[in-house]
Amino acid sequence: MNLLQILVLAVVQGITEFLPISSSGHLLLVPLLTGWPDQGLSLDIATHVGTLVAVIAYFRADVIYMLSSLVSRGTSEEVKLGRQLAYHVIIGSIPALLAGALLFFVANLDLRSLLMIAIMTLFFGVVLGIADRFFKGNRLLKDMNSWDALFIGIFQIFALFPGTSRSGVTMTAALLRGLDRTEAARFSMLLSIPVIAGAGFAVTTKIIVENEMNLGIDALIASVVSFLVAYVAIKALMSLIAKISFMPFVWYRIVLGVFLIAVYVSS
Repeated sequence: MNLLQILVLAVVQGITEFLPISSSGHLLLVPLLTGWPDQGLSLDIATHVGTLVAVIAYFRADVIYMLSSLVSRGTSEEVKLGRQLAYHVIIGSIPALLAGALLFFVANLDLRSLLMIAIMTLFFGVVLGIADRFFKGNRLLKDMNSWDALFIGIFQIFALFPGTSRSGVTMTAALLRGLDRTEAARFSMLLSIPVIAGAGFAVTTKIIVENEMNLGIDALIASVVSFLVAYVAIKALMSLIAKISFMPFVWYRIVLGVFLIAVYVSS
């Protein structure tokens, strides 16, 4: 794989991982639309490692807050809220981790198709628009309960299908539960940490077991570039989301979904 392909894939992953437009869908689209060979799981892992480090770095204060609250024996309100947020992230991660493990190790489904990406992109784009228009509220993360976290976590299962967007579907679910846009985006980002880490671990384990590990300078470049781009994307989204709605992303998904269906039909 040449340097241009690596850079394109890393930039695509970095931009799309935390925007509600589906990173997995866009990563699959690159080889489908350009004719380049599929980058394979090894490079996918490298780009996901970069985005994982980016979200941890950006939300390092929240991560430290949750971890310190979990190990603390204190009973102050601040410690309780930190512990509560950590529990909610754990609860919200369980459904997707379990479903992902089942799909990855048991099922043998071909989900990496252009039609699948097109349908998921279009459908969940419309659902995000409905949630943003009619259901968003002003609840904060401290107002969440375990049922909210589980509801969002169940929605996250849909992200196993390329084109859905993990960030998009969790933000949608958070809006449906009445969370503020900024808080919905923040919880979605925090929820990505165990899920991306779990998926990366599972794929890495399988590659090692099957003796298909082919990582080197390409993976290093992909990781660094995706980290830098993802960090900027997260910062931009969190800065703008309070000022704009999710509708620009909704319209982007609708246009992209229609375009992909047209490409599929004409091919």
